[in-house]
Amino acid sequence: MGIEYASVVDHPLDEVFAWHTRPGAMPRLVPPWQPMTVVTETPSLADGQAVLGLPGGLRWIAQHDPAGYDPPRRFVDALSSHGVRTWPPRVIGWWRHTHDFADAGQGRTAVRDRVDTTVPGALLRPTFVYRHRQLADDLAAHRDAARAGCGPMVVAVTGSSGLVGAALTAMLTSGGHRVIRLVRRSAVGADERHWDPQRPAPDLLTGVDAVVHLAGASIAGRFTASHRAAIRDSRIEPTRRLAQLAAAGGPRTFVSASAIGIYGYDRGDAVLCEDSARGDGFLAGVVADWEAATAPASDAGLRVVTVRTGIVQAAAGGTLRLFRPLFAAGLGGRLGSGRQWVSWIGLDDLLDVYYRALWDDRVTGPVNAVAPEPVRNADYTRTLAQVLHRPAVLPVPSVGPKVLLGAQGARELAEADQRVLPTRLAALDHRFRHPRLADALAHQLGHGAAAT
Repeated sequence: MGIEYASVVDHPLDEVFAWHTRPGAMPRLVPPWQPMTVVTETPSLADGQAVLGLPGGLRWIAQHDPAGYDPPRRFVDALSSHGVRTWPPRVIGWWRHTHDFADAGQGRTAVRDRVDTTVPGALLRPTFVYRHRQLADDLAAHRDAARAGCGPMVVAVTGSSGLVGAALTAMLTSGGHRVIRLVRRSAVGADERHWDPQRPAPDLLTGVDAVVHLAGASIAGRFTASHRAAIRDSRIEPTRRLAQLAAAGGPRTFVSASAIGIYGYDRGDAVLCEDSARGDGFLAGVVADWEAATAPASDAGLRVVTVRTGIVQAAAGGTLRLFRPLFAAGLGGRLGSGRQWVSWIGLDDLLDVYYRALWDDRVTGPVNAVAPEPVRNADYTRTLAQVLHRPAVLPVPSVGPKVLLGAQGARELAEADQRVLPTRLAALDHRFRHPRLADALAHQLGHGAAAT
């Protein structure tokens, strides 16, 4: 029983081990398809304790063993119990995870995970395929930043509890950067600051090198008057006030979320790049005003980047989270004609775009955060079904999205037709982790190819 899984990463031993010691490492390694979240990370790989949340309020306690701690070559954790909520996970029997690292020569490291447990290895293999690829890809992103001269940064992030914000925060901290979360509730600890979107405190950005502004009400939902107002009100004025504050002094870089909705919802086969004209529709207007709200920062000389994000592929959120159970049951299919273009991006590739916006001074203005190969809706649904080994033969009539989103929401969200390319990223020879849809979906859903 159990599993042993190994790979070689193209990074030095000390660097690989150090990555595991930093905050954010565990969230970066927990597979997104598993019903598990990181409650608290261990303060020490030598003798600390990590807590993972399970459905129903249950807890998985990973206790690190001092006897197995041998930096930078090894650390060990084992399943432990502490309180009633930690007892049910013990029904699996036992779990002891040994993390081994060895110098593989030429600046490379052999990484080996050995788990002694009653759980069959076949069930664990997708987890370790995912973990090893995440490790290698994150380290590669940090190496790119270091080679460009990027040292440790202090980054203020709004929306840090959201899908993108939580993942970006973990990626930055595991890379040795400090993240200050700007939160609307009372701040807790030195790495949080209270942020009032309408009246931000004058000292909110003191000591900050860069701002990543992600906060905004969810676009998903019926396009009622109140929903449209929430979409606008949570973006335009808060962005303007934060940009004004950044302009007053402190940060050198201001990165704001944006969306490919600026190109309009019905562009057909037209190839859209950052210089393409604004399109029609409610969302196009919102995004145009959203980007314009960053003007106080750019007028003050800050480098401003607006990340025009496509449809994010993430098992833990967004459309993929909604589609997965439907397609897993064999009930998925194309939407309407299936000819509309889907401009998508994997979650980790989106994080890399935000990261690049922080360290690459050549990145400025709008940047299309989309994969280099947009697909038609029919191809998207067929690929998702193939990854899940299910058929995709039941087309969804247009009336379905209209019932859920209303006529305008269906038109501008579910049926949007936008063929967007990452032109400015391509000009920088930006490396995508998952340029192909099948690979991005497989990685997110636990069907990735085995590492060599």
